[in-house]
Amino acid sequence: MFSRLKEDIRCIKDRDPAARSTLEILLLYPGFRAVRMYRRAHWCFVHHLFFFARLISQRCVHKTNIEIHPGAQIGRRLFIDHGTGVVIGETAVIGDDCILYQGVTLGGTGKDTGKRHPTLGNNVLVGAGAKVLGPLIIGDNSNVAAGSIVLSDIPANCTAVGIPAKIVKQDGIRIDRLDQIHVADPVELAISGLLGRMDQLEEELADATNACPRLRKSDEEKELWNTQNFWVI
Repeated sequence: MFSRLKEDIRCIKDRDPAARSTLEILLLYPGFRAVRMYRRAHWCFVHHLFFFARLISQRCVHKTNIEIHPGAQIGRRLFIDHGTGVVIGETAVIGDDCILYQGVTLGGTGKDTGKRHPTLGNNVLVGAGAKVLGPLIIGDNSNVAAGSIVLSDIPANCTAVGIPAKIVKQDGIRIDRLDQIHVADPVELAISGLLGRMDQLEEELADATNACPRLRKSDEEKELWNTQNFWVI
């Protein structure tokens, strides 16, 4: 028990430069308190004391604003930094030495039964606001960027970014070619497409007019038509 407590304190000191003392971590770090309360709730859950397990987990929500289902399986030295809004589902599995930032959700999609929540390997980092949904697997030493939504498996030693998340690095090598600076204006592209279509229609109309003499108008008719439309406008 005390060895696990020392581990949890040490991992926070090693990873958070703002941690000044052991007493500060014990009394003022919501992520630390949430993990300690989860350990008690999980013990009750494993021993089929489900009511007390949920009671402890709900007290944890009120005290820390971090919701960890007592049925989740969490490894050693989990660091929840800041922690506000973190949600960990019942069948989620988290390996050792993982880091979760505020707003992270390890949730389900509502379409799965049984194993409904993600599995995180060892030394996985999930950035602020990221959502990892479904019974997918994130491999060891992988990172999920802040604000990403992960809907499929991520291999080990990767970095995933975006909505939905896509792998941009693997084994330290950049594998995407996305230029996020010189991006075309979608409005400009849409207008250019419309102008091109109008030019095409005008050409087709001109060809049809030349092919059918009845559709040709005299200069007087064109001038009259333009005058009438001018006053209508």
